[in-house]
Amino acid sequence: MLQNIHSVLIGLTEEGDAEERSSALAYGLSLAREAGAHVTVQAASLKLIVTHAFISNFAEQLVAVENRRLDALAHAVAESSQRAAAASGVACTTQAPHLAYPDLIKSFAAQARTHDLTVLDAEPISLAVDRGLIEAVLTDSGRPLITVPQGRESFAGDRIIVAWDGSAKAARALNDALPFLRAASQVELISVTGEKDLARTVPGAEIAPHLARHGIKVNVLSLPAQDGDVAETLRNHAHLTRADMIVMGAYVHSRLRQMMLGGTTQSLLKNCPVPLLLSY
Repeated sequence: MLQNIHSVLIGLTEEGDAEERSSALAYGLSLAREAGAHVTVQAASLKLIVTHAFISNFAEQLVAVENRRLDALAHAVAESSQRAAAASGVACTTQAPHLAYPDLIKSFAAQARTHDLTVLDAEPISLAVDRGLIEAVLTDSGRPLITVPQGRESFAGDRIIVAWDGSAKAARALNDALPFLRAASQVELISVTGEKDLARTVPGAEIAPHLARHGIKVNVLSLPAQDGDVAETLRNHAHLTRADMIVMGAYVHSRLRQMMLGGTTQSLLKNCPVPLLLSY
């Protein structure tokens, strides 16, 4: 059983498009059942805003109708989430806020601060609303985040890979992942070499005793970066070892006054074979 996870936030967004089925809800409920945790499902809808002063009354009415449709869809998702939680035996609270994009992002990040962790669908498109939620949780919540790839609807944590570069962000992710690492039967600490200089960082062999004191048996492994690509190296190793989760510290940098995720983080969010636990 997972220990010290008592509250899980699951984020779902309703934009009115014909999207693939969300995996975050089923995965998050499965995780919460394993941990005996309470779940909050925020089924949010994006409120369309009329910004042009000279827009016609007809156009305003169309926007109003669409906003009512999106709000109704989000409430329907919240209700179905409540039923799914009840069927899983998980205590659940649901919310269905209807907010403009900036307010939606701020509200969700604030909500994430009041939970042990957040679960979201993985989002390969960098400009999508869900990617905005991912970045907000990472940079503004102070809590760990799990992104779930399509088709992963049941929590599993038997085999876990920890991406280790000896940095402060990697240490933060490692600490946030301790409840999962304690429950796992196989933990691998992977240092990918060749992509950057790790000479001044903490080697994996030096963090292993810390994990042992937490009752975690860990294998420390160094892998060469495949064509200089850390993300591809981690993806391939996850495939080969049939891992259930990758744990990694997220990197963020500012570009053109916007928050942008680092290359390895972006690459794994775009394509990761297993759920990805990120901390910043």
